[in-house]
Amino acid sequence: MFPIISQLACNSPTFPKRFSTQRLQHGLTLPAFVHGSVLGTPASTLNGRYAPPQAMTVERDLHMATGAGENSYATNSSFQKKTLMETWPELQTAVKELLKLVSPESTMVVADLGCSSGPNTLLVVSEVVNTISRTHVCHVRETVDGRSSMAVQFFLNDLSGNDFNLVFRSLEQLHSLVAVEEKAAAPACYIAGLPGSMYTRIFPCQSVHLFHSSHCLIWRSKVPELLSNGTHINEENIYIGKTTPPVVVKLFREQFEKDFQLFLTLRYKELVCGGRMVLTFAGRKSEEMPMDGGVACVWEWLSKALQYLVQKGRIEKKKLSSFNMPYYAPSLDEVKQLIKQNDLFKVEHIRLFESNWDAHDDSEGDMVLNCSSSAKNIAKIIRAGIEPLIINHFGEDILDELFVAYSSIAAKHLEKGKAMCPVIVVILKKSKN
Repeated sequence: MFPIISQLACNSPTFPKRFSTQRLQHGLTLPAFVHGSVLGTPASTLNGRYAPPQAMTVERDLHMATGAGENSYATNSSFQKKTLMETWPELQTAVKELLKLVSPESTMVVADLGCSSGPNTLLVVSEVVNTISRTHVCHVRETVDGRSSMAVQFFLNDLSGNDFNLVFRSLEQLHSLVAVEEKAAAPACYIAGLPGSMYTRIFPCQSVHLFHSSHCLIWRSKVPELLSNGTHINEENIYIGKTTPPVVVKLFREQFEKDFQLFLTLRYKELVCGGRMVLTFAGRKSEEMPMDGGVACVWEWLSKALQYLVQKGRIEKKKLSSFNMPYYAPSLDEVKQLIKQNDLFKVEHIRLFESNWDAHDDSEGDMVLNCSSSAKNIAKIIRAGIEPLIINHFGEDILDELFVAYSSIAAKHLEKGKAMCPVIVVILKKSKN
């Protein structure tokens, strides 16, 4: 069995201090935690009950639905899993290129930004381990003890509201994810949780070999200020809809541009020379306007569901008018242009593919065979991703009613065809020192 060391880390501009460490020699066991630690406890909860609504703060309120229950992200992340596995060729390519830079007896540092919680988190870890094992297996079998001398330090990063406790409890599953024939060649794994915003410095200079991020860069560091302070109103829309004023569309786009440029600059400082990033996020085809395409439609359905609750008197209209998503789905051309303007990375590979929002529907063609079932599947995915923000702004009481309405609205639209989400994946190489 390949050895794993688990670490619990806190955010720091230098490498995190090790709070607790276990060398797992004879099988995987649960990592020890610091007594009294609140890491992984949702910031919007208090004594097991949701706190009263507060003004949205992304670093506090943005996290997936915690736990492993019926409505949790861990249970409803099949869409993310499907798109994640679609990008394995890009991740494998990046790891293989980095192995040319890292000596066999050294440590490769890998960070998964926006790791979230649930089964998908460890898929990235296991795929990196499997790729290293497959690449080095012939060499390793010639060593004295038949074991790889390379080590891999994984940092699992997300905002502090993420369910890190669930992540560490799931470490026992990691052994089963590594291919049986490659376990002897697998490198030692050191795994640490690192809470903090990807729009801040989270690592020392030139300390990371590979950054991975899947479905994280669509989230903004904040709602555009001129929206959050009420200067401009995106009435009855929570994102960019067909009735969104052009000035509001511009605000969303400019916030993405600022955040993405900042992200690239920060990661450039933290990557070693020749380091790579594999970034995956929902986006748009180059010819699509921001209010069109498969991303805008799922949020427009949520806007309509909220409008329905306003009409029923369940939500105040001013509450809806003051709610905006810290979100932006860029076009492929926008991403290319910003990377070129930044001039810190070389694009080694970039592509766009489409994935069905209903990951359970693998049928051929564009028609949806069961609109009601498919709509419910999509509603579960959206709820798992947005529930904490909804609770913070509107309260918990409307949740079930809201997503019943959402499913009904989505089902009618699915009669026209499947809801497809464009997904962008890019491999970037640090091009300068």
